[in-house]
Amino acid sequence: MRKYFGTDGVRGRANGVITPELALKVGQAAGVVFQRGDHRHRVVIGKDTRLSGYMIETALVAGFTSVGMDVLLLGPMPTPAVAMLTRSMRADLGVMISASHNPFEDNGIKLFGPDGFKLNDEVELEIEALLDGGDLRKKLAGSRDLGRAKRIESVHARYIEFAKRTLPRHVTLEGLRVVVDCANGAAYRVAPETLWELGAEVISIGVEPDGFNINHDVGSTAPAALVNKVRELRADVGIALDGDADRVLIVDEKGQKVDGDQLMAVVARSWKEDERLTQPGLVATIMSNLGLERYVNGLGLNLARTAVGDRYVLEHMREHGYNLGGEQSGHIIMSDYATTGDGLVAALQLLSVVKRQERPVSEVCHCFEPLPQILKNVRFRSGEPLRADSVVTAIAHAKDRLGASGRLVIRPSGTEPVIRVMAEGDDRDLVNEVVDEVVDAVTKAAA
Repeated sequence: MRKYFGTDGVRGRANGVITPELALKVGQAAGVVFQRGDHRHRVVIGKDTRLSGYMIETALVAGFTSVGMDVLLLGPMPTPAVAMLTRSMRADLGVMISASHNPFEDNGIKLFGPDGFKLNDEVELEIEALLDGGDLRKKLAGSRDLGRAKRIESVHARYIEFAKRTLPRHVTLEGLRVVVDCANGAAYRVAPETLWELGAEVISIGVEPDGFNINHDVGSTAPAALVNKVRELRADVGIALDGDADRVLIVDEKGQKVDGDQLMAVVARSWKEDERLTQPGLVATIMSNLGLERYVNGLGLNLARTAVGDRYVLEHMREHGYNLGGEQSGHIIMSDYATTGDGLVAALQLLSVVKRQERPVSEVCHCFEPLPQILKNVRFRSGEPLRADSVVTAIAHAKDRLGASGRLVIRPSGTEPVIRVMAEGDDRDLVNEVVDEVVDAVTKAAA
């Protein structure tokens, strides 16, 4: 069991869970763990646009420099950009200060190794051991060996060029009217500029961050503003990123939402035709729609499932040699290009298919009819409601009712005190009944 790290780094309420003291210690502990060798060590730090980012960034700088690591400050940058720059700039460690799609009150610390990949459980446990039991004062650098910190100004252009190079040279976005919603988050500068430089007509929303409005009624978790803008301007496509731009949601020219499952289907079909898949299939989580699984099976491909969390998708991809995977929520991982989900790159891959096929987004992206899928959340204060006998009985009964034609997934969230109850199947009424029964049992057990 990990005390500080969840499914996506350390996350919680700013100045509640994520305090300057904790950030300082994380910087010291991670700096100690990643000092391997006699060279001058360096760490790159990016952040999204939350007000608390200034506080956490400053505390991390103090922590890293106190153990002798030099710090390169990137400013507001997407999570995938930080991962890429960690490798590109030959850093020993990368840090992203973000709580992704959460409201501005929350924040988090994501860590990347020198290869640009998120840390595995073993390394996170090593850092936690230093946070709790290690005397970090004994690890401090001498006065002459303290680290230095400086801000790097050219990184936005580097990431824009990287994103553009994921498309073939002959592909342009000329003729496409694109609305991009940057969630008032980390991609508010780089996403619109990338699309414009590739030739699109770009209308930007969610590009006026003020420290408080990240993900507020904008972005991939609140796409109503994007849907309205696409319809108002008769745009060809809408692109919604989340606060740190590692996930994406698409809106077609009719204003219909396209989730990560449909995006993975589009890319899987395209890459299969181009013989680009390194394995005959892709990796998704237990939350991806059964319709996706049936669709890719029809293409002669397999769908491997993992626990929820892009880190688990990526681990399976690396272990078994896949180069495509993702989540229904819009984390799309293309390991040919990136070591984490990249919302902008995923959107570009979709737009390249749209341009090649010369068909509307609604036709390109409607690969399969999703099965009725119902997801409800139950908040709880403490305890383990899923262990209650009444809940165990309700779950078993629900699975029996769904049978082989449906799926039931119950899991605790990795980022908040919530039990997620999801069911899907061909019969929508049955799915609704099953979810309501399980939610009722969990609610009573959690009371």
